[in-house]
Amino acid sequence: MSMYDKGVPYMVKVKEDEAVHICQCGHSKNPPYCDGSHSAHPTGEPLSYTAQKDETLSVCGCGETGNAPMCDGSHNR
Repeated sequence: MSMYDKGVPYMVKVKEDEAVHICQCGHSKNPPYCDGSHSAHPTGEPLSYTAQKDETLSVCGCGETGNAPMCDGSHNR
């Protein structure tokens, strides 16, 4: 199962100064987080993101976004 089979965004809560690594290859077994699967599927390195404030990231779960890996609402179209 691909991380894009969900069809709706993953909502990722991060705290100020917290670092997360978001999968961009689509093969993670722990979506939306990177699990190193890109080493066997060289389709994209993870996005390393450090929060500047407490926030919730909306990570694409449909594979149709034009703003990868973040959701742009394409799942609603």
